[in-house]
Amino acid sequence: MSRFDFRRHLPEFEPKLVTALREGYSLAMLRADAMAGLTVAIVAQPLAMALAIASGTTPAVGLHTAIIAGFLISALGGSRVQIGGPTAAFIPVVFVVIQQHGMGGLVLATLMAGVILIAAGLLRLGALMRYMPQPVITGFTAGIAVSIFSSQVKDALGLDMGEVPAEFVARWQAYAAHMGSLEPAALVLTVAGLGLILGLRRWRPKWPGFLIALAACTLAATALALPAETIGSRFGELPATLPQFALPDIPFERAFELLPSALTIAFLAGVESLLSAVVADGMTGGRHRSNAELVGQGVANVGSALFGGLPATGALARTATNIRAGGRTPMAGILHAVFLLVFMLALAPLMRYVPLAALAAVLLVVAWNMAEVEQFRNTLSAPWGDRLVLLATFLLTVLFDLTVAIQVGVVLAAFVFMVRMADAVDVRTEAQVPQDDDAAGEEGFAQRAELPEGVEVYRIGGPVFFGVADRIGALLDGLPQRPKVLILRMRQVPVIDASGVHALRSLAARCHRKGIALVISGLQPQPRRVIAGMRRADAAGEVHFTSGFEPALALARTLLEERARETAH
Repeated sequence: MSRFDFRRHLPEFEPKLVTALREGYSLAMLRADAMAGLTVAIVAQPLAMALAIASGTTPAVGLHTAIIAGFLISALGGSRVQIGGPTAAFIPVVFVVIQQHGMGGLVLATLMAGVILIAAGLLRLGALMRYMPQPVITGFTAGIAVSIFSSQVKDALGLDMGEVPAEFVARWQAYAAHMGSLEPAALVLTVAGLGLILGLRRWRPKWPGFLIALAACTLAATALALPAETIGSRFGELPATLPQFALPDIPFERAFELLPSALTIAFLAGVESLLSAVVADGMTGGRHRSNAELVGQGVANVGSALFGGLPATGALARTATNIRAGGRTPMAGILHAVFLLVFMLALAPLMRYVPLAALAAVLLVVAWNMAEVEQFRNTLSAPWGDRLVLLATFLLTVLFDLTVAIQVGVVLAAFVFMVRMADAVDVRTEAQVPQDDDAAGEEGFAQRAELPEGVEVYRIGGPVFFGVADRIGALLDGLPQRPKVLILRMRQVPVIDASGVHALRSLAARCHRKGIALVISGLQPQPRRVIAGMRRADAAGEVHFTSGFEPALALARTLLEERARETAH
């Protein structure tokens, strides 16, 4: 019986690379993937070096991680377009591990995290990642962004000080004590780098802003002989050799002590990779295999650790760049790793001249992008429970520890959910039960035969919270053909939270891109207040609201007639 079950679920673990090659791989597809891989490699090179330095190690370690983990994630993962490598989410935990246990401790933590991810995938736990509440994700993401920003002050200002403390308050106290050593040249390079990156992003968004800013700042610092610290002055010349299989001394006796850090790394890698894969699915219309993705991420982290690298995961910005550049199969990610290796071998002697202030500018932009200010502001407009979870996770991430922040955030979210469910219980006598069109049982479904052509209807009943939000976002995936109007009957939804509103907004955006009019009927008072309070109701004319199902049908007929007239003209 167990053998039968294993064989039945085996397709869930098949890498998308195998699937893509089985479907047929042409020379035209190779050319498209090669151009996408080259584009992503140009974006990934400066990021890999900057992220490694911010994590407390050398630029070469970041490049080795991007090459090895990037190759393995694309070769073994469950997404066609995912690009993997080091990401900003790991910086706080990696920095602390290196400070307390050295590179040997980080290698051990990364190895354990890889094994945890492989086990999670084989146990088919990929689907459980969807139960992470949105306020927790937003809170620790914004907290990590603040931590990254604060870690770059030394290099951005060129302060003459020793190692930067890991604790947030102690770090800023150290900055204040050494502010008199500010180096004007470093500040000028930081401002120039920021100006170039932001300017190119606005006026030339398709250009590789990070790489151009690094090149321009490097040329300026070298030509003008500016007294700014560079990669070479701090780390020496980068090795122009292949990554070496050479493990540092691994403190296996500290495995239990490092287990919380390993769990945090595994959690971040799993959540970030699956979130990135979900976004990629929305951009391409594909569907990733979550359990195969976790196994691929686990193998990649084990591989990175065996070469003395950093933790790695799917990188949303690099994945989106890959999609926009035309990448459609995992070969693009594999070629991105190959191009990075070529860059490292060919350009290593020149990288020593890159100013650390320019790399700080890159990470300041990464921190701002990661902060998701608009999402943070919207969640602050959510009900009190979501605000509490958001702020607690954010503050604990910044001031204490990411592991504690996630644990407290999830527990708080669970308590808030239980309170909401208790408040949603409504006890009435039979005579008090409202008899409306959306509570008419089987008679309501009999109306389906009377629907106009091009109209699809879904009925949602029960609380819409973080545990079911992904089902809302995936409604379009279950339709046999694309409708012109989609009606959501929500009179039986008593409660909605920030994750539910976020899912509705995502569904509305997908409908808007596909030319589908979205109509929501019969909202109860609490969902109506929350949606309006979070300023997500009909923000771009994408959603129509009606009081019940009959008005929704009338509106659908009107929208169909308008579309028919537009088509006729």
